[in-house]
Amino acid sequence: MFQIYKYIYVESKAAGYFSFGKHRKMIDEYSKEGWRFVTAIPTVFNIVGVIKKYDLVFEKEE
Repeated sequence: MFQIYKYIYVESKAAGYFSFGKHRKMIDEYSKEGWRFVTAIPTVFNIVGVIKKYDLVFEKEE
C-alpha cells in the first residue's frame, strides 16, 4: 500500500547582503508541527537572476 501526503508551500524571502533568511527557523517550526521539509523552489528573481523569494515545500502524511 502507498502513503498519501498533503503538501503546503510557504513563501520566504531570500537573505540579502544586510539581512539573514528566516528559512531555518521556519523549517524548525513546521517540523515541530509534524511537517517534513522537502525542498525550496525559487519563485522570484531580480534582473540578474539572483533569487529574491522562494517557496519552502513541506509534506505530511494524511
